[in-house]
Parts: sequence; C-alpha cells; structure tokens
Amino acid sequence: MYDDILNLLGEQLGATAPATPPAAAGKRKLKGVTFEYEDDPRSVHSFAGGAGYSLASNWFTQLLPQLFIANGITKSQLCVFLYVAGGQRPGTGIAEYTQQEITDGLNGLAAKKPGGKKITRPTVNRAVRTLCEYKWLESAGNGRIRLNVTLWFQGNSAAQHEVLAQIAADHDDDPTAFPHRIGPEMVHHQEALDLNLDGEVPEPVRRKRTG
Repeated sequence: MYDDILNLLGEQLGATAPATPPAAAGKRKLKGVTFEYEDDPRSVHSFAGGAGYSLASNWFTQLLPQLFIANGITKSQLCVFLYVAGGQRPGTGIAEYTQQEITDGLNGLAAKKPGGKKITRPTVNRAVRTLCEYKWLESAGNGRIRLNVTLWFQGNSAAQHEVLAQIAADHDDDPTAFPHRIGPEMVHHQEALDLNLDGEVPEPVRRKRTG
C-alpha cells in the first residue's frame, strides 16, 4: 500500500519514487496527504416523491402535447397513459394495475374535492383499449400492463435491452407487432388532421354555418 502511495506521489512530482526507502533514511511517516474526489457521475438524480424517475423519449414527450392540441388523443387517454407509465416496476416496463385501480388512482385528488370531476371505469377501459391499439401499452395478463419501453422506461439501458429482447421473443420478432409502428391515426370526427411533427400544428378548419 505504501509503495503504491509513494509511486503515485513520485509521478505527481515528476520523479520516480523508490519502491522501498533506503535503509539509511530510516522509517518515515507520511503526513498531511489529502485526497479530493470529483462528483460521481453515476450518482442518483434528485426527483420529487419517493417513486423514483423514468426516462422518456424526447420525441414522444413533445409529440404528446401536439397530439392533444390537434385532437389526436383524448384527455382520458393521455391521463391513463401517464398514470400507468409512472407506475411501472423498475427495470421491467410492467405496471401492475387493474383498470379499477387506474380509475381509483386517477380520481385520487378529485375524491378529496367536493364536486370534483372524476373519470369512470368504462372511460378508462376504452382508453386502455385504444392505447393498446396505438402500441403504447400492451396487456400482459393477470392485471399487468406492459409499456412501450421505447417511449417511457424506468431503468438503465441494460435493463431496457433485456426487456426489448423479451418483447421481441414474445412476438416472434414481428416488426409490425408491439412495440413497433407507434402512434394513433391523425383522424378526429372523420376529418384528417395534417399534424406536422416538426412542431407546427395547423389551425382547425372552421365550417360555415348554414341555414
């Protein structure tokens, strides 16, 4: 140990320290050595709450509000997806919720407010079904919901690649299956909405009243 320290100090001083001090010099104690360490880049981020944090695709994070503004996704679908995404078990891409539990969870604040507007279970059921059609979510059976982990994932890259490999195996490596080809059709009330994913959302066409 002392040999290593002496060699390290010798390198810092531009000289090579001997592995063992000369016998004539006698034994000497090393004093006043201070080591300073940089911040560990792997240290955990600081986020509010005790549920940890997830990684999200920046493209998808910007797409969500664009879809909402363009009526490409409903408020209920948006709320259900975000609630499920925030409840996934770390490193799995799986959230263990029944649809009743999602309903109760979304109504958590509204239940405390007199006359607060609540979401109903049939609405949650429809939202989950539609989100599965969009390939943002997938039913994994027994009250489990699998997230599209290319959009939102809690865990490191190694865990994500393991989850993606498992998903591919579950779907026979089909490039058209979950989680590929994401996103809803840009159709609302039988009108195609030309959504520019570069950030511009066209103003809705206003129909003239007749009669």
